[in-house]
Amino acid sequence: MTGDTEAMATSAPEGGEPRAQVAAARPRLGLRALRGLTGVLAGGLVVLAAALGVAQWLVTSSGRPGPGLAVVIGHAVAAVAAVVVQAVADRSGGSRAWLASTTVLVIVAATLWFGWWA
Repeated sequence: MTGDTEAMATSAPEGGEPRAQVAAARPRLGLRALRGLTGVLAGGLVVLAAALGVAQWLVTSSGRPGPGLAVVIGHAVAAVAAVVVQAVADRSGGSRAWLASTTVLVIVAATLWFGWWA
């Protein structure tokens, strides 16, 4: 490599970190995929909690039995917890990100198990 080409390969993009440091800072594919999966699951739990809230509101106004206030509150608490833990996973690296992502999986699995399958 010539001096100009070598300097260009390791130079920082306009005001940023050098490319080698940026590439080293990116998490591995497995962790990125896990974060993506748990992000989708956390979002799905939010949608499920919102749908249950709407269903409870509709059946209450029509006088029919519905999912119940405890179920709606339980799903809402689980959704908030999953989103908070997912935010930790997204902003962390290494073992802390793996632990937070695994915690989201456990929250979603427990909510589905106790709220729907058990």
